[in-house]
Amino acid sequence: MAITSIAVFCGSREGNNPLYIKHAKQLGNFLAEKSITLIYGGSNKGIMGALANAMLDKKGKVIGVMPKLLNGIEHSHPGISEMHETKDMHSRKKMMYSRADAALVLPGGYGTMDELFEMLTWNQLNIHDKKIYILNSSGFYDHLIGHLKMMESENFLYKKFTEQLTIVSTPGELIF
Repeated sequence: MAITSIAVFCGSREGNNPLYIKHAKQLGNFLAEKSITLIYGGSNKGIMGALANAMLDKKGKVIGVMPKLLNGIEHSHPGISEMHETKDMHSRKKMMYSRADAALVLPGGYGTMDELFEMLTWNQLNIHDKKIYILNSSGFYDHLIGHLKMMESENFLYKKFTEQLTIVSTPGELIF
């Protein structure tokens, strides 16, 4: 199945490593050039903002999804193609994932981890069967990948995590 839209989950903060923002911008350019619609958290801050702005600079389509409670915290992006407001975080995740053909996780905090694990759980339960990618910029997710390997080796997963996740180190490694 061709990917025409992708949900990207990432931080509303920049993090300490400049590579996170660089990769977000490269990803935005890549998605816009491929005419892949970005569905993301709707913020104009941090990695989210860098990604959305790179898409917009290349005339890409950007759809934001933000719960009411985050509107003042994450600062909704005024220049994106569409903005959807949801009642809560669960509705946000559900809308983002249901509107996308695949999902991609960039560096982020608790919210990003919550989104990743909910998507993995939904796929494990056959609620969705969409590709999930992790952009492991500068080894950001190395410890998490190690823990996933531990969960697998201790027989807590129903299938190999690599059957659910594609892990890349740069945006250029993504193949859609």
